[in-house]
Amino acid sequence: NRRKKKDANVLEIPSIPNPFPELCCSPFASVLSASLLPKATSRKKQVIQVYSEDDTSRALEVPSDITARDVCQLLILKNHYIDDHSWTLFEQLTHTGLGRAIEDHELVMEVQSNWGMEEENRLYFRKYYAKYEFFKNPMSFFPDHMMSFSSETNAAISHSGILQMFLNSSTYPEIHGYLHAKEQGKKSWKKLYFLLRRSGLYFSTKGTSKEPRHLQFFCEFSNSDMYMSLTGKKISGAPTNYGFCFKPNKSGGTRDLKQLCAVDEQSRTCWMTAVRLLKYGMQLYQNYMQPYHGRSGCSPLNITPMRSISENSLVAMDFSGHRSRIIENPTEALSVAVEEGLAWRRRGCLRLNSHSSPTAMSNIAIHRSQSWFHHKISRDEAQRLILQHGLVDGVFLVRDSQSNPKTFVLSLSHGLKIKHFQIVPLEDDGKLFYTLDDGHTRFTDLIQLVEFYQLNKGVLPCKLKHYCARIAV
Repeated sequence: NRRKKKDANVLEIPSIPNPFPELCCSPFASVLSASLLPKATSRKKQVIQVYSEDDTSRALEVPSDITARDVCQLLILKNHYIDDHSWTLFEQLTHTGLGRAIEDHELVMEVQSNWGMEEENRLYFRKYYAKYEFFKNPMSFFPDHMMSFSSETNAAISHSGILQMFLNSSTYPEIHGYLHAKEQGKKSWKKLYFLLRRSGLYFSTKGTSKEPRHLQFFCEFSNSDMYMSLTGKKISGAPTNYGFCFKPNKSGGTRDLKQLCAVDEQSRTCWMTAVRLLKYGMQLYQNYMQPYHGRSGCSPLNITPMRSISENSLVAMDFSGHRSRIIENPTEALSVAVEEGLAWRRRGCLRLNSHSSPTAMSNIAIHRSQSWFHHKISRDEAQRLILQHGLVDGVFLVRDSQSNPKTFVLSLSHGLKIKHFQIVPLEDDGKLFYTLDDGHTRFTDLIQLVEFYQLNKGVLPCKLKHYCARIAV
């Protein structure tokens, strides 16, 4: 009876849960603990090194599944930059002189896993204005003479229709034209007629014939990445400066590269854009549209800078008459703001001229503090910087002239070409001015000149839109 009472008392005591179930040896407990492990270990932290144009770098501890877009967003927030959706993470292969813009959805750790142990490759953080420009201006990217369509497709098709065909998995436009290809294991290049189809890239063994028996497979895109040549003819000995190549993932080195060279920049841009669309399809369009729809979640990586309430409540006012009025016309408000800025700058120059001579004024060189001014860089270096920022109409920088130390040069991208315009100093009645059109339009300093051509095309082929800057991370 005593034993029964003891057993009854024991049963009446409530059971205490084990605070450390993972230490239990029962198979049931081990299964429960194992099911919780992936959540804790799936996002391991790793350190990546990111460089900027001025060769400064920053080490970031990031999750192993972080995308290129999230790395850019993290650096934008840390440096308080404005997110205009043009910030891009670049991969640069130092040994081979190749580089590419990493797509926003790509995993950074997967990109680095393709690097060899002995290679000194780098990740760069910079702006790239041409990343999604083909969605905005497809006419510049797909010339008519490089495209053909199947017989079932209507011949009269718009450029927006061409993009829809690329994004559609059942149809495709065919890209064709001549390319220089480097022969495998040799230093020589051979000019061949290439065709780009959804199944891959082919070249014709007999002129421009498109018959299946004359087409030979060159490469496919699912297991390779496309790079642009950053060194032109120097390393590969290419016949032109418009080189690009396909590098297989986990390749053994330069011997596995499929190197090509286009006849001009328009041709290279068309080939590379078409390959991107064929490889990624709708994913590119989602990357392009994603910043405008906003990102879900409460992660700090998803925060985008917003304007303050006080800034949204500001209105343009006109105080020139007896009574003040609100300027409701946006065009009038913009012109008034420009006039006010120019008048303020003229008043500042008059104050300086009253205390300083023209020679002293020229030594102030206030333009040197501007992000678009690049001091004494060469013509080739200026072209390389603009190319890295994307050959979009209006990408520019200002630099010192190497041929004439007293003048400056405006380097500008237009029509997939880089053009250079000389800025000449002009002295009149003891005052120093700068001009681009032989004195017809004069400016007291380079800042005023740049601000004017950002609003007016003038003698330039287009307005100044995006400047190349050596940002720091």
